[in-house]
Amino acid sequence: MDKEYFPTISKIKYSPDSPKTNLLVYRHYNEEEVLFGKKMSDWLRFAVCYWHTFVWQGNDIFGGPTFTRTWCSNDQSPLDHAKAKIHAAFEFFAKLGVKYYCFHDRDMAPEGETLEETNKNLDVIVDIAESLQNKTGVKLLWGTSNLFSHKRYMNGASSNPNVNTFLYAGAQVKKMLEVTHRLKGENFVFWNGRDGYQSLMNTNLKLELDHMAEFLKMCLKYKKKIGFEGQFLIEPKAKEPMKHQYDFDAQTVMGFLKMYGLDKDIKLNIEPNHSMLSGHPYEHDIAFASAYGMLGSIDFNTGEASLGWDTDNFLYDVRTAATVMKIVIEQGGLGSGGLNFDCKVRRESTDLEDLFIAHIASIDCIALGLRKAVKMVEDGYLSKMKSDRYLTFETEELGKKLSKGECELEDCENFWKNNKVSDVETISAKQEKYELIFNSYFS
Repeated sequence: MDKEYFPTISKIKYSPDSPKTNLLVYRHYNEEEVLFGKKMSDWLRFAVCYWHTFVWQGNDIFGGPTFTRTWCSNDQSPLDHAKAKIHAAFEFFAKLGVKYYCFHDRDMAPEGETLEETNKNLDVIVDIAESLQNKTGVKLLWGTSNLFSHKRYMNGASSNPNVNTFLYAGAQVKKMLEVTHRLKGENFVFWNGRDGYQSLMNTNLKLELDHMAEFLKMCLKYKKKIGFEGQFLIEPKAKEPMKHQYDFDAQTVMGFLKMYGLDKDIKLNIEPNHSMLSGHPYEHDIAFASAYGMLGSIDFNTGEASLGWDTDNFLYDVRTAATVMKIVIEQGGLGSGGLNFDCKVRRESTDLEDLFIAHIASIDCIALGLRKAVKMVEDGYLSKMKSDRYLTFETEELGKKLSKGECELEDCENFWKNNKVSDVETISAKQEKYELIFNSYFS
């Protein structure tokens, strides 16, 4: 196709000295700049999500579509619409200058009357995607299956009480694993949005979790069979659409993986908006997954704290971006993972230009956050303060013993029997000092 879907937009470039009125430039994201031993583009492996950016039409539970998109028209067949959409998407990726994208199977191609027809539709669009990847150099960060939209999944996918639904989900994921492998995807994400419960009265928790684990084991076997080397990722979410979802938060998912012997093969894709839904601070799940070597990728978005549902806003807060990027730097990067913009413009932002401005603003915010985080790590002041809080575990004899797993309860008792001090001397946590030092990087 020769049609241009964004004819008024040129390729977005790094131009920090451009006039403030020029919104279609990067002022902080300089992909070739080396920070802490890596190019900025290697720290910030940005990806555009297919579903919010090219599929969503501005509708919500209170109102219908608000967007008029150049790749949508009423006289298109579903397959022609899918073809136009994939060309528009790759034009957007190329002009924005991102290196990756992510998609669900049902984002890319329409569902047919049968599974065979559905797979054929997907193959048609994947042929085009493969060609456009080769032409533009844009890569697939991760693929995933939509196991939540169709009514067959109203009671879940791998946790569904009907074995036939489980089997359909398996067949659907099998195809999407093949597609992701073909497109050289670097990861595969599982977010089965209805695997949870609405009522415990009709739910066999243990059985459903057993089935979820068996589903993942089947997928791991098939991954190995076809030679797919990408990383498997699970995306936690506490609630919505289900009352309680089994992948509630990072700790829940890590416990589930450990319980079923899957923790060596599967990492986590963290969406901070989901962390907020579980009642945690923005960076909570990222920090916990990273602490145990299980942070694989991030869906970099945020929510509206006053609303309480998954709003998928773009992030524009530099302090928050710096907090997250400090964690990423300290673990040495995200490996095969990246920073996916699982975000949508507000349904009132109806111009095509708004899609670019939203991504540019968030990319620059995260790039600036990276710069601040690099400075914090290079200075090492905050890290040393944190380390010093636990110094007695390195300097005291029993502290060393405990750290090696060699301390006994009798040692605890004997220490205090022989200690002439009556109680523990309290030491200030200095929280305000940490906050002050952190804020000093933004002045």
